[in-house]
Amino acid sequence: MIGAGVFAAVGPAAEAAGSGLLVGLAIAAAVAYCNATSSAALAAVYPASGGTYVYGRERLGPFWGYLAGWGFVVGKTASCAAIALTVGAYAAPTWQRPIAVAAVVVLTAVNYLGIRKTAVLTRVIVAVVVTALALVVAGAAFGGTASADRLRDLDAGGVDGILRSAGLLFFAFAGYARIATLGEEVDDPARTIPKAIPRALGITLVVYAAVAISALAAVGPDALSRSDVPLATAVRSGDLDVLVPAVRIGGTIAALGVLLSLIAGVSRTAFAMAADRELPGWLDAVHPTRRIPHRAELAAGVLIALLVMATDLRGAIGFSSFCVLTYYAIANVSAWTLPRQQRRWPRMLAAAGVVGCATLAFTLPVSSVVAGTAVLAVGALIWAVRHRQG
Repeated sequence: MIGAGVFAAVGPAAEAAGSGLLVGLAIAAAVAYCNATSSAALAAVYPASGGTYVYGRERLGPFWGYLAGWGFVVGKTASCAAIALTVGAYAAPTWQRPIAVAAVVVLTAVNYLGIRKTAVLTRVIVAVVVTALALVVAGAAFGGTASADRLRDLDAGGVDGILRSAGLLFFAFAGYARIATLGEEVDDPARTIPKAIPRALGITLVVYAAVAISALAAVGPDALSRSDVPLATAVRSGDLDVLVPAVRIGGTIAALGVLLSLIAGVSRTAFAMAADRELPGWLDAVHPTRRIPHRAELAAGVLIALLVMATDLRGAIGFSSFCVLTYYAIANVSAWTLPRQQRRWPRMLAAAGVVGCATLAFTLPVSSVVAGTAVLAVGALIWAVRHRQG
């Protein structure tokens, strides 16, 4: 979760709600918490690769599991493209797309080497990124231009703008699903996953709030909304702009870290769906020595690289958020159906998660809602045709 989301989503959120993005951040975190508790409870009962694809199948029926998996694979593939473009934007804007494609190729190869190497590299990346975000807070808050006056107009974007910013910022919280999708590769998943998800979410919220407040105080929402590298813009405004190269490096590494785990999550869900013949069966293959779904890994890498060459960063964020919010809505409904002895949190959290996901999804930019609805409808049509023929 702590990665490219905060580097990429602050700009579009500021455009939607101005300083009200701080309210949107709190709303996004609240919805994410509901989703996290549902995901954690379900992961403890069904510790298998596939996440909500598995939960939906088990609790609601094959179609709803398929729709969740379809939404996750499509939405997160678009998200991978957006994150890869973020790598290029922070590393070298004039070479954004070639660098993005190169990042996809390299990280697909890293994932291909096996999940243990992925986990070690992720730990290193998180340490570097947290350091970079600390420099963002220091540079933006103490660079000499910060003003609390820039934080006062919280309702400038209205209720719609705040909710839209929450939907866009949700993009930055969605990483906890990847913990659940790797269920078969985690030691003692029934104990580990329910602890890991809420703790990770709480840490992430504190970090994001500190970064957002300092960036808004440094330059205000207008400057953030116009920038493709908003955190670098915030640091550059003050006397500590010597920190800008470090922030750019941090943004690049953050995006690389998120892309690394995103590719792993997409490939595992595709693998689980292929095993049930909901996606082409040739994706259902495990490497004989590395024990990873190698064909799904490679297929995901190719699709992401193609999208990088054709997609738009901000549009991909909105589209991904819509699809992933649908995924979590299904997760919350699945958690609602768990019997009392299997529920770890109050049932009303699952209900609040459904309402929250639906609200945020349909207050996203119209283009994102239309594109997301169309893609989900295509997925539903494919499922109906395949099962009618079967």
